[in-house]
Amino acid sequence: MTRIAQCASLTEVRHHIDLLDRQLVSLIAERGAYVRQAAGFKKTADEVPAPQRVAQVLARVNTLAVETGAEPAVVDATWRAMIAAFIDTERLAQAAMHPPSPQPN
Repeated sequence: MTRIAQCASLTEVRHHIDLLDRQLVSLIAERGAYVRQAAGFKKTADEVPAPQRVAQVLARVNTLAVETGAEPAVVDATWRAMIAAFIDTERLAQAAMHPPSPQPN
């Protein structure tokens, strides 16, 4: 775990939180780029949700939460929300990459 600065004021605490938020948003953007790549490997919309993969990711991050001293409930809720949003993003990307075949008249 990274050494946490002992802040002398609320302003200093907020400054550190703002710095972390910038890093987290950057990492979410990076994760999103990989999600869009994953969409290219999935030929149908039914492949997008991948419930077994979701369970695997949640188990892994919950273990990491305990190992790092993070609040497990916060990590679990955050990842569940993030995964749900990325599934929606991946559905759109998958549909754009693999549009349905035109139906004959």
